[in-house]
Amino acid sequence: MYVKDHMTKNPLTVKRGTVLSEALEIMRENNFHRLPVVDDAGRLIGLVTAGLVEEESGSKSTSLSIYELNYLLSRTSAESIMIKDVVTTTQDVFIEEAAQVMIDRGISVLPVVDEENKVIGIITEKDIFQALTDLLGYRHQGTRFVIRCEDRPGYFTGIANLFAENDANLESVGVYHTEERGTEVVVKATGEIETEKMTEILVKAGYKVTNVVQTTKEGTIRRFQVPEL
Repeated sequence: MYVKDHMTKNPLTVKRGTVLSEALEIMRENNFHRLPVVDDAGRLIGLVTAGLVEEESGSKSTSLSIYELNYLLSRTSAESIMIKDVVTTTQDVFIEEAAQVMIDRGISVLPVVDEENKVIGIITEKDIFQALTDLLGYRHQGTRFVIRCEDRPGYFTGIANLFAENDANLESVGVYHTEERGTEVVVKATGEIETEKMTEILVKAGYKVTNVVQTTKEGTIRRFQVPEL
């Protein structure tokens, strides 16, 4: 998956001269907390966040009256408080690469720019979380099987063949490693075969199925008991 698949395209932006009261109003009305600051050509020059505005105005601890606070916000420009050294990404970057940049830099948002540094999108940590749930198909109809595997070439082939032989379609596959449980594969499958029957087939074939969770067409989550044979 790429950044362009999950970013907010053509996000709202403000100019360097936009006053903070206006920037805050835009964020409140649209329920977000960051605004890219662009020049007249749409090129990125900074980033304003709700946290920066609060820090600048001291709105959480100030002794100013509401009228004085509003006056201050209406006289302070975005340019005067914006983050100037903004970390960005491009739309064709893999989403996991963008996520790693956020982790490494301790940030929760990346403006997406083109080759001319014009803002074409924005991606946040919430978008990353959504991409993860989409990738694993959490909200989509089907059944997720967690299967403990041997970490060697070809081992998963036998599992995939069992699903294919029973007309179960593999919609997503994820592999992860833990110190406690070793290697596990998460398989999201759909098909006509009943969940209990597919689980029994896997267990009888000698595979260690540790978790089975089904998402119904209506979005209901059902958990199944794994038989011990």
